[in-house]
Amino acid sequence: MYTIKFIREHKDELYEALKKRYYPTDVLDKFFELDEKRRKLTTRLQELRTYVNAKSKEIGEKKRAGEDISSILEEMSRVKQEIKSLEKELDTIEEEINLIRYEIPNIPHESVPLGESDKDNVEVRKWGTPEKGKDDVLPHWEIGEKLGILDFERSAKLSGSRFALLRGAGSLMERALINFMLDLHVQKHGYKEIWPPYLVKRDIATATGHLPKFEEDMYHCEKDDLFLVPTAELVLVGLHAGETLREEDLPLYYTAYTPCFRREAGSAGKDTRGLIRRHQFDKVEMVKLTTPETSFEELEKLVANAEEVLQLLGLPYRVIVLSTGDMGFSAAKTYDIEVWMPSYGRYVEISSCSNTADFQARRANVKFIRKDGTKDYVHMLNGSGVAVGRAMAAILENYQTPDGKVIVPEVLRPYMHGMEVIE
Repeated sequence: MYTIKFIREHKDELYEALKKRYYPTDVLDKFFELDEKRRKLTTRLQELRTYVNAKSKEIGEKKRAGEDISSILEEMSRVKQEIKSLEKELDTIEEEINLIRYEIPNIPHESVPLGESDKDNVEVRKWGTPEKGKDDVLPHWEIGEKLGILDFERSAKLSGSRFALLRGAGSLMERALINFMLDLHVQKHGYKEIWPPYLVKRDIATATGHLPKFEEDMYHCEKDDLFLVPTAELVLVGLHAGETLREEDLPLYYTAYTPCFRREAGSAGKDTRGLIRRHQFDKVEMVKLTTPETSFEELEKLVANAEEVLQLLGLPYRVIVLSTGDMGFSAAKTYDIEVWMPSYGRYVEISSCSNTADFQARRANVKFIRKDGTKDYVHMLNGSGVAVGRAMAAILENYQTPDGKVIVPEVLRPYMHGMEVIE
């Protein structure tokens, strides 16, 4: 969330940023309209308060002199009533201004390609060789049910649509994927593992940019005003909310596994089948806190960390950089990693890695002290490392054999008690 001072001083830059994002500029129009009213009201209130102070002194002098002060008291009553009314109006305007500040998205980095939608995203690289034209590959939900490791009928009986129940080797593979990813990020990539709560307070969800914009997609426990996490990004970004760190302690790398809960309002189509788009799913998340000077270099490393998960699993994928119009609300720059799904005949997102620059740090009030004693906001980065259910879906399709079995990727076998094939 930008300060009022920042918005005033970067007016042209913010208008240009909204246009690049194909985001309505009326949010800024409204801000400056209210800001002008706020300035005028503040000036008027200062004038009236000065008047009251002067008249209060005059009243004292006239009282001591035995003069009639009834007309002055009557005028003072009218002025005080006006002050009260203006203060109420000012409070309302300031509340509206603060709400608008939360609606202004991040400024895109200069390296982000201009574009209105996902059609304008740019492919950066590919890894692996997708097997195209395999008409005999069953969708992952079909092969999973045939093998007895996925049960969507009973999950629907328990919780409704868009949930999944895993059995036997399916449950084992889910745990194996989580442990494999955490071990890789902790032991090789240098992240510190966090095991966080799965419910967060409103101010923490607001700090990441999920609130107020995406409240309808989140599960809310109204009695306690707590939200089920849609991603571990919320808790990892919120770890240092309100804190001032030291430059010598940066960068900080955190990783966490959590179940994630999303309403996915409005989602439709083939992706709602199986494990791709559910209301509850597992994910391993990565978050970095860095200095502004190193954050975009750290973004490239973050993407590489997520890529290595897929490389070790032997899953073909591609990396794309999102256009200004397709980028998330909080992001300054985003790379998506898309895994190959044979039954779909296309790539499907499995990880999204973003640098939010100081956008989330401003909302969470996370600063650091430089070695010269000056203070600045940290830069925050986040990325999926990766979505566990989507990784399983990709394995069930890419490792499927003609006789209806699924080969277990070699890197997972130690986590699955040596199991080599699911049959």
